[in-house]
Amino acid sequence: MNYMIKPRHMTFADIRAIYRDTHQISLDASAWDDIKAARDVVDAITKEGRTVYGINTGFGLLAQTMIPNEQLALLQKNLVLSHSTGVGDYIDEDTVRMIYVLKISSLAQGHSGIRRSIIEAFIEFVNAGIVACIPEKGSVGASGDLAPLAHMTATLMGEGSVLYNDEIMPAKDALNQAGLKPIELSSKEGLAFLNGTQVSTALAIKGLFQTEDIFAAAVVAGSMSVDALMGSVAPFDKRIHIARGQPGQITVAEKYLSFLDGSNILSAHEDCDKVQDPYSLRCQPQVMGAILDIIHNAARTLLIEANAVTDNPLIFPENGDVISGGNFHAEPVAFAADILAMAVAEIASISERRLSIMVDPKMSDLPAFLVENSGVNSGFMIAQVTAAALVSENRTMAHPSSVDSIPTSANQEDHVSMATYGARRLGEMCFNSACVIAIELISAAQGIDFRAPNKTSDMLQKYHDKIRAEVAHYDKDRYFAPDIDAATDMVLDGDFSDDVMNILPTGSA
Repeated sequence: MNYMIKPRHMTFADIRAIYRDTHQISLDASAWDDIKAARDVVDAITKEGRTVYGINTGFGLLAQTMIPNEQLALLQKNLVLSHSTGVGDYIDEDTVRMIYVLKISSLAQGHSGIRRSIIEAFIEFVNAGIVACIPEKGSVGASGDLAPLAHMTATLMGEGSVLYNDEIMPAKDALNQAGLKPIELSSKEGLAFLNGTQVSTALAIKGLFQTEDIFAAAVVAGSMSVDALMGSVAPFDKRIHIARGQPGQITVAEKYLSFLDGSNILSAHEDCDKVQDPYSLRCQPQVMGAILDIIHNAARTLLIEANAVTDNPLIFPENGDVISGGNFHAEPVAFAADILAMAVAEIASISERRLSIMVDPKMSDLPAFLVENSGVNSGFMIAQVTAAALVSENRTMAHPSSVDSIPTSANQEDHVSMATYGARRLGEMCFNSACVIAIELISAAQGIDFRAPNKTSDMLQKYHDKIRAEVAHYDKDRYFAPDIDAATDMVLDGDFSDDVMNILPTGSA
């Protein structure tokens, strides 16, 4: 498949496609004139001998140091090599592909001063299927994602390591096998590659995609739990939510009603004497609706950033201005990531509370710990403990990264965003929440089984059947971990997302 990059016009559908699958990429032909115009400005500056930051000066605290023309290529090479200081595990292959496309889109907008031949070489590198080994730690999210983008750029130069044909090898060997030559950077180009928020943005968008799948699965799980616990549908009445006016609340309440519509379990207890359900059941529209709203807010920021130019200095070819600013500061991404972290934590938090009700026979009117002959069988007792442990972990990780800042570069870069960590930690948080939702899903399916011969709604039965295709009814104690793993994979693979995706940012765009 071929994907054409249209700078400043990428959609979430485009980015999701790149994230999910390997594509051959190309660049919209209209971008080449803009690229050339910006490069012409750089070439004119070096030819005329003018001193301009980022083109023929040092960097950071060394910005006042003039570099002679004959050393400009060495300057750019040294910049990349010296900034390749990342540590830790490598960023996953899917996210690296996203980083590539975001960086090409940014460089191609005619404000970076990079040569056409370098962008063409970058595209050939991507299309050869070479994946840069980018350590995930080492960026503070200001002056760009310097270390991770340096590792990416170094591989184009034949330095560092890459994944190629399912093997980690030196970048120079992969380039040779692919029939490609290492790039040689000229004035401004190393800085253009290293400045930018593409790593933190890609990690945050990956977190957004995972958050959406977790949100969707949680709406399904919450609906199944209402049915399994013989809860009331009255709290989902649209009049309640219209009276408040919060848009996410109104939207998500309709989803719960649609999932529960036609349930025989609900109709079987219409005349019961229960007055109110616990908050984790009846306040789902209020909680999940608020989460839906902030997911949309975070997504709006991230889509803008995905299409942005975030290196420095920026070139404006219409009058030849080269302006040093701070678009590399990733504060918007940091805030978006922190918002998503709170959403992910809360989705799991309210899910675990519903799970706690289901395993408690005093509250659920179900067998203790959702298993027959409890006592001999422990059932879901420790599955709920696992969920509680994961919720606690998430609460710790949800602390905002954006409120932290450590000055760097001899206090030249005295306030930073910490966006890269903020975005990266979403992966672990999303895994934790997916596990919690998975446990609720199999618990709710178990509860619905116990309500036989009454049946759940047709929509929820569809998801019950999906669960049972992977996880059998828990009739007695067995080795439990594979059940949780299977259901977690279903959540992360989006198996519960189809009927909810149309209210989420990347599904409704």
